[in-house]
Amino acid sequence: METLSIGRLAERGGVNLETVRYYEREGLMLPPPRKSSGHRAYPLDAVRRLRFIRRCQELGFSLGGIKELLMLRRAPEQPCADVIQQIDVKAEEIERKITQLRAIRRALRRLKDSCDGNCPVSECPILESLDGAVS
Repeated sequence: METLSIGRLAERGGVNLETVRYYEREGLMLPPPRKSSGHRAYPLDAVRRLRFIRRCQELGFSLGGIKELLMLRRAPEQPCADVIQQIDVKAEEIERKITQLRAIRRALRRLKDSCDGNCPVSECPILESLDGAVS
């Protein structure tokens, strides 16, 4: 059976070698068997798993969320309702973040509008406002 070194796996998966080790420590990548030399010998399907993890991260899933999705994959006969639920939870979380980011953008615009940039920093209404906002 053909295997991959950790370097080849990282290259094919589009990640850093240390990322593969990190995913192993976090339980996202299965620890591979080792050759007699002690080097890791990853099966070819490890590339697919690594790409799955990367894609999940790109979509905003935490490592815990990725673990849950990987666990769901272990029972391929199960209906995918649990997968859909995970997607729905992530989409709701993203909507909340978008709402928060929009509010932050509005607040920043208000701060910017409060100062014409012609006063000394010691009298800057933006800085004064930020001083008052801290509790």
